[in-house]
Amino acid sequence: MPRGEPLKVLHEGFVPGRFAIDAYGRGGFRFAEMSHRGSILALPSGVHAWPPREGAALTPADFAAVVAEGADIDVLLLGTGSAPVPVDDAVRWALREAGIGLDVMATGAAARTYNIMLGENRRVAAALVAVP
Repeated sequence: MPRGEPLKVLHEGFVPGRFAIDAYGRGGFRFAEMSHRGSILALPSGVHAWPPREGAALTPADFAAVVAEGADIDVLLLGTGSAPVPVDDAVRWALREAGIGLDVMATGAAARTYNIMLGENRRVAAALVAVP
């Protein structure tokens, strides 16, 4: 999109459909010809705004929307920011009980891996913490 042209934004924090992540950084993401500042969840139902601002402070409650769609997700790619950080065992257990595998990595790696797996039509979701 050319500079100076206004960007579309998420409508009420949700865009239905499955979309590849076109870009990340500067505190947000680009997908589906839109831009969003902040973290996102890319789920089978669509892309959702996601409140967490750092990967180290995540709790099971942060993944309620993921667990709710767990029947359609085999693996969750968790991008924790600029670098991978340890995830609390309670988060791992909540996802495991929902039948969802977890792979933790830096946000950039998670976005790229998500795009590949999405292109392979895999049952994947991504929880991506925005990076500066």
